[in-house]
Amino acid sequence: MIDTTDINGRVLYEDGDHSYIWLGSENKYRKGVVQTMQYLIIHKGRGILLDPGGVHLFSRVVASVSRYISIDKIDTIFFSHQDPDVSSGIALWLGVTSAKVYISSLWTRFLPHFGIVDTSRVFGIEDTGGRIPLQDGEELACVPSHFMHSPGQFSLYDPRSRILFTGDIGAAVFGETDETVFVEDFASHVKLIEGFHTRYIAGNAVAKRWTTIVRRLDPAMIAPQHGAIYTGESVAAFLDWLSNLRCGIDLLDQTFGQ
Repeated sequence: MIDTTDINGRVLYEDGDHSYIWLGSENKYRKGVVQTMQYLIIHKGRGILLDPGGVHLFSRVVASVSRYISIDKIDTIFFSHQDPDVSSGIALWLGVTSAKVYISSLWTRFLPHFGIVDTSRVFGIEDTGGRIPLQDGEELACVPSHFMHSPGQFSLYDPRSRILFTGDIGAAVFGETDETVFVEDFASHVKLIEGFHTRYIAGNAVAKRWTTIVRRLDPAMIAPQHGAIYTGESVAAFLDWLSNLRCGIDLLDQTFGQ
């Protein structure tokens, strides 16, 4: 279980002027509701918010962010893809910050359906990827992750901390009593991730391609938007498992019949 001390979040990486923060948990299991996790990068006193979530989470995430940085210092908001549990609170965040928003260019014209009037601060990431600039010339890398599960999806790699934020990739579906911050035993964790990945990822070809790209980055952590964070040996174990997974259209006949 997630300890109550984790409600306020946990610092995953920190050096003199750069930190990477998991913003905590609602600390309650709600049957039928997708559990989500949000992250905050602080670089030289400015904030980058990752997948801040839907409208119903807005007040909690604001409170969590405010424990580490003033809301008006959020310069950047990154959306890994378009799902409402990721991005439906966008109008609220644009209202309380002056942040630029980065999302796949495939989804920029859909965001106004979440109530945005002014899209001048929304920037589309091209399919081949891109960079999000930070102070003093440092950058975050947008890693193409298309069809895992969204046709326009990106992971975000922070070279300073070596943490890869993956959105839905690596997601686990916890029960009422088994939620943890970190993957403690990958072999036991597989049962929590297998159902999601076999159904939502388009096929093994895209999974294998993505894991090849990620191995070149050599992340120290993989931080998904749902479930638990992969560290140490569980990073390689997850990549090995995913690269060999039959999923999506590989199982078309088996899943939907002839």
